[in-house]
Amino acid sequence: MTSNQKSLQTSISLIGMAGAGKSSSGLALASKTGMNFVDSDQLIETQYKESLQSILDKYGYIKLRKIEESVLSNIDFHQTILATGGSAIYSSKAMEYLLANSCIIFLDVPLELILKRVPSFLDRGFAKEPSQSIEDAFAERQELYKKYSHHTIQNTHDIKSCVTKIINLF
Repeated sequence: MTSNQKSLQTSISLIGMAGAGKSSSGLALASKTGMNFVDSDQLIETQYKESLQSILDKYGYIKLRKIEESVLSNIDFHQTILATGGSAIYSSKAMEYLLANSCIIFLDVPLELILKRVPSFLDRGFAKEPSQSIEDAFAERQELYKKYSHHTIQNTHDIKSCVTKIINLF
């Protein structure tokens, strides 16, 4: 760890909608703290040798959520910053595992800003019911993110600001 790195004593799991900044903030936080960074979406894509969207197209959203549950339930937490997929909160098994092994931080971003950050969800591997709108998925997920989080960070600014807010929690 270099002198400009801040030591954290606990692993952290970041939850929130696609576009909330979980991956970019998680990577920056890991760099600043010297911790390991894991992106569960990348783990899935590496393990299955396909994009999330391809898995979703082939097997459907329920199968993608089951795959996500399996991956999340097997994360080895050791000084780890985890960026979860946005639908992680649909698995109580996975969330109980994350709660037991990490501090869960909900990166809360208003829908309007999510839609600016992610202009199209068509190729994101967004695991939702086919008939469900992004707006309905957002509303449904907000309650689950709040239910499972230890802390909530409003992530409406830049990555550096988000990382500072997270570090200040500890």
